[in-house]
Amino acid sequence: MDLLRNDKIWLRAPEPEDLERLYRWENDTACWNVGNTLAPYSRFLLKRYITEAHRDIYELKQLRLMIVLVASNETIGMIDLYDFDPHHRRAGIGLLIDPHFQGNGWASEAVDLLRQYAFSFLQLHQLYAHVPAINMKSRALFTRCGFEMTGMLKDWIVVGENYSDVLVMQSVNKNPRK
Repeated sequence: MDLLRNDKIWLRAPEPEDLERLYRWENDTACWNVGNTLAPYSRFLLKRYITEAHRDIYELKQLRLMIVLVASNETIGMIDLYDFDPHHRRAGIGLLIDPHFQGNGWASEAVDLLRQYAFSFLQLHQLYAHVPAINMKSRALFTRCGFEMTGMLKDWIVVGENYSDVLVMQSVNKNPRK
């Protein structure tokens, strides 16, 4: 198996045929409170993003990959490395699984694959995730994938008319190459 594929899923770069899917996911306001999105994305901007996706993580400081089922070739989500810092060798990780495909273990598979790629190929020292404290499913996901809670950001995000804490979860590469 290669670094971005196992027997269940594979991770690939965004393609032009992903435009409508990305448009739907990026403009789902239910997801905006866990990211930094404040306004909808246009198809024009997403098309330009896909066109620029060939540039590497060192230039863009981020990497988005589409999550695809091996058995059916269906694209079921996306996973990102963001805030890539090559000097300190770390990056944030975020993901989205389409609601129709949630609850099947695909998120764990994707996080494990991206973590393996980040630690072995990119030689990162650590990955981190900001997880809303009220999101028990995400907390469980990152814990299952070897992330530890290392801190809490108090009143970090707005949820409705209130503020919510965000947990900082980290996975440190225990076997770095020297």
